Amino acid sequence: MSDKPNFRSAEFLQQHVDSILDFYRPNVIDQRLGGFHQNYLDDGTVFDPGLKHLVSSTRMIFNYCGAYRHSGDVADLQRAQQGLDYLRNVHWDSERQGYHWLLNNNAPVDQTNHCYGLAFVILAQASCVELDMQGARDDLYQTWELLNAHFWQPGAGLYADEATPDWQRVSAYRGQNANMHCCEALLAAYKATGDGQFLDRATTLAQTVAVTLADKADGLIWEHFTESLEIDWDYNREDPKNLYRPWGFQPGHQTEWSKLLLTLYRYRPKPWMLERARSLFDRALEICWDSEHGGILYGHAPDGSICDDDKYFWVQAESFAAAALLAEATGEEIYWQWYDRIWQYSWAHFIDHQHGAWYRILDRQNRKYSNEKSIAGGKCDYHTLGACWEVLELLKRT
Repeated sequence: MSDKPNFRSAEFLQQHVDSILDFYRPNVIDQRLGGFHQNYLDDGTVFDPGLKHLVSSTRMIFNYCGAYRHSGDVADLQRAQQGLDYLRNVHWDSERQGYHWLLNNNAPVDQTNHCYGLAFVILAQASCVELDMQGARDDLYQTWELLNAHFWQPGAGLYADEATPDWQRVSAYRGQNANMHCCEALLAAYKATGDGQFLDRATTLAQTVAVTLADKADGLIWEHFTESLEIDWDYNREDPKNLYRPWGFQPGHQTEWSKLLLTLYRYRPKPWMLERARSLFDRALEICWDSEHGGILYGHAPDGSICDDDKYFWVQAESFAAAALLAEATGEEIYWQWYDRIWQYSWAHFIDHQHGAWYRILDRQNRKYSNEKSIAGGKCDYHTLGACWEVLELLKRT
């Protein structure tokens, strides 16, 4: 292991991608149930083999499409196809026209319809369209129609979050997280198809969340809103570690939006995109960079105090990708310095140099909580692989 890799080199990034994929490769295919195994201990041992979450099923399709796109290894294409088949044949319920959120031994245990889930279905399908996989384009447009039929709120310029399994009731909760990932997915759909309606909707979502709603919270992106889009300052206050709806400002979501705004800026440049991308990143790092132990803390309260001082793998990954894109867009060296600083911290603490891939969560002193490296619905290294590929594409452009 090199003490000081060149984190800005394409060779390093590709080697790191390979090391992550190597961790999953021996056990990733579920020969018994189909699809992918989703729960791994640090050494790669699979636990809870029957538990499959829609979010991980779709993110892992993205992983293997990306792997094939960058390596040309036919085995990765075959893995992506197996994931797509499982999505079509097991997660999809043709009777109620929805995707099962959670499966155990291929039997549905949660059929709630989540906008967040459909966002990742679109991301996976768009990744398959890029590879010209059979039927993927039809799948993509079918999910796009489903998303808009049940969740789109045209007056708000936002998607609703959750519906009952039969689609009869839509929750009054409105959240930014599902809309952020819809924006991400629609940017991928635009890249895969060239269809301008996806870019139009991604732009609308960015304006609504990163400008209109953020301006209600002094320019930062709060997570939770009422049906009338007023800020809900108390939602999940008693459950700050909720996996998908945590309380507090999330620095990782500020930087993830920064990344998305800079992607939009490449496709359809408007000054506000760059200005807001810079502001979100700068403020997130100013408040939540841990100057004592390194790394980016998980959440802060409206008064700027830290409300969750754990470190999550995905926050670091999304932030180094955003830093690189800001360096490209602004030409300012300070963002490359942030890129290096985040990587140096992650290299020292988050990356498992023995078994491969990233640890999932650390405490403030950078200690692991458990030996569970990946869990269904929570981690499959889509963030880390995607961040590396984002920077690799940037290096090709420059």
